[in-house]
Amino acid sequence: MTDTATAAGLDPATLADVLRVAGAPGFDRLQDQIRRTGGCSDPIHLRGATVTRDRATGQALFSYSTDTEPGGKLRIACGNRRASRCPACAWTYAGDTYHLIRAGLVGDPAKGTPPTVRDHPRVFATLTAPSFGPVHNRPGTRPCRCGTHHAEDASELGTPLDPETYDYAGAVLWNNHASDLWRYFTIYLRREIARRAGLTQKDAREQSKVSFGKVAEYQKRGAVHFHAVIRFDGPQGPGTPPPHWATVALLTDAIHAAAARVQVDVPPAGPHPARVLGWGTQLDVRPIQAFGDGADITEQAVASYVAKYATKAAETTGTVDRRIGNREALVLLGVPDHPRRLIEACMDLHDAYPDRKLLGWAHMLGFRGHFSTKSRAYSTTLGALRQVRADYRAAQQRAALGLPDPDDSPEETTLTLAHWSYAGHGHTPGESWLAANIRRDIAQNRELARQELPAQLDLEEAAA
Repeated sequence: MTDTATAAGLDPATLADVLRVAGAPGFDRLQDQIRRTGGCSDPIHLRGATVTRDRATGQALFSYSTDTEPGGKLRIACGNRRASRCPACAWTYAGDTYHLIRAGLVGDPAKGTPPTVRDHPRVFATLTAPSFGPVHNRPGTRPCRCGTHHAEDASELGTPLDPETYDYAGAVLWNNHASDLWRYFTIYLRREIARRAGLTQKDAREQSKVSFGKVAEYQKRGAVHFHAVIRFDGPQGPGTPPPHWATVALLTDAIHAAAARVQVDVPPAGPHPARVLGWGTQLDVRPIQAFGDGADITEQAVASYVAKYATKAAETTGTVDRRIGNREALVLLGVPDHPRRLIEACMDLHDAYPDRKLLGWAHMLGFRGHFSTKSRAYSTTLGALRQVRADYRAAQQRAALGLPDPDDSPEETTLTLAHWSYAGHGHTPGESWLAANIRRDIAQNRELARQELPAQLDLEEAAA
């Protein structure tokens, strides 16, 4: 068994479980369940039953029970957004985020955003954290301050030149207050827009609306920064044109002024001094163009960029994607020196600032905000996108079962009764191996489809 496992690239225990799973009754149905979750790494297990009846006669039209499923359970996708936890569900989340951001840039009537939004002034802004001490970096063609030309994947990138003088307390407190900094920024932005338009804040609100969609990203040094699509709309939102004075230049100027004004005061606590937190000086604001035009970025690039970082968290800095309650766990998990010091700073500051819950968010290096947010009028919602997908699957099932569509035949309504209970989560080692292979096959098929897409577009253009 050991030699066979080695040849297959599996440890003996996993190989034994793979053979058990493959030889168990209902193996084909288990494969089908895992494939329907996209190869989810940590599926939710449910037990229960559902029955669909004709509302008028009470006749049972369809029934289902997990009693006939492998192990008496139905597996559904976990829905976790983090690629480090579940690559399959993170891929779906990234796709939803892409469509959400794109709908606010190019418009999508089906998602509630008119195509005319493409003519509205909009920019892609990146707001960063200030410096907490010099770190190893790649400053263009020049060497790093340490005198070395670092490779792009060098492990020392983002780590302090002198860890003993680096402001670790300031770094985690900044992360912890980053959401407050963003909230104040949105308030000051509207004020700065009104000032530059020569209007009162009330008049500016009556003539225009500012919409945004943003995502948080960890820099290699462990500091959070925000990427945001910021757009001018008319007073009623994306369906109305912005006023004549609402230009990209005015919006860009107002963003710089608002970011410079933001301050969050952190009071002294014990041995820790008072601090005034603000945005860093590296503020980047670029116009978004409908098509490639020099240095300006395109709608496609922005939506793809935001979607990419919507599935990432602090693990990109070298820490682990799980809560850490003590210093012993840092040693056992092998957390590298720089993120370890940031986590230890959260632990040291927790008692001084108990309302900030730094210990509970130590694994996130202090950050406790939402990674992806948007204003109400920016575009559709993730919930609406998920509902579209659920409705599509429901329509598929109705068609397969020959059940009436309630939209086409309102008089032929049906009643569905269901009862579900939680029955666990996850995979056995053998099931994990099977899910990983299914996930890899799905990813390869997606890549092949992506590579064939340009050729298909060329054929369509030639036919036109």
